[in-house]
Amino acid sequence: MKTTLIISTYNRPEALSVCLDSVRFQTVMPDEVIVGDDGSTSETKDLIESFKKDFPVPLIHLWQEDKGFRLAMMRNKSVAAATGDYIIEIDGDIFLHNKFVEDHKRLAKPGHYLRGTRVNLGQKLTEEICKSRVNRRIYPWTIGIQNRAETAIHSTPVSNFFADRYKKNVSSGLGCNMSFWRSDFLAINGYDEFFEGWGKEDDDLTHRLQRKGCKKRSLRFAGIVYHLWHGHESMESDQKNAEYFRKNNEKNIVYCENGVSKYLKQE
Repeated sequence: MKTTLIISTYNRPEALSVCLDSVRFQTVMPDEVIVGDDGSTSETKDLIESFKKDFPVPLIHLWQEDKGFRLAMMRNKSVAAATGDYIIEIDGDIFLHNKFVEDHKRLAKPGHYLRGTRVNLGQKLTEEICKSRVNRRIYPWTIGIQNRAETAIHSTPVSNFFADRYKKNVSSGLGCNMSFWRSDFLAINGYDEFFEGWGKEDDDLTHRLQRKGCKKRSLRFAGIVYHLWHGHESMESDQKNAEYFRKNNEKNIVYCENGVSKYLKQE
């Protein structure tokens, strides 16, 4: 299995630095890393160039012009450029448990996709980490975790038990921590680029994967990521995206028209 780790980012180089640093310490490395950049300034480009000098695997920077929140488009371009047959997706404002990639590969299964969760870190802890630009070990008892402490517990045997048994969030997606087979992604034409602005593009993807016949596996107690605090962005487009998502579900859409196919060379 050849894996591609895709990191989505936009104008947050201090967080991306922590994220990329956490990739260095993985027990199992991805075969390549693609940073999908939705229009950041040159500061992000310079940061990635500095990491390239001694990064343990190929590090690719894909950039598109800043014309608003176009995450679905950037992720499609990233998957199109990927050479891995298995895709792991994260956001650039998180950093990884050292067994993150190992867990995704261990629990990957044909005909399935993986959905994880995240450990939300508070503002003070985030500021400390971003100031140092180095990830640190987070424990369930670490001061500054904002959600349930159990999200920070890692256990390989427990995660094996829950992979097909944990039924919460059966159909929802979480783009900051999910993985899938590239062939399944291409079969439904990837992300629907009619989703612009915040929200629902990842839920739409996982619903269409399920209509194709893929099943969800859970990354409960595995595949842990730590989300760095940030202020709330505008969610003005959420209602529009939610309505489009609802209509797609009513129509049982599997293959979206405005998707990844436009970026693919003949495959």
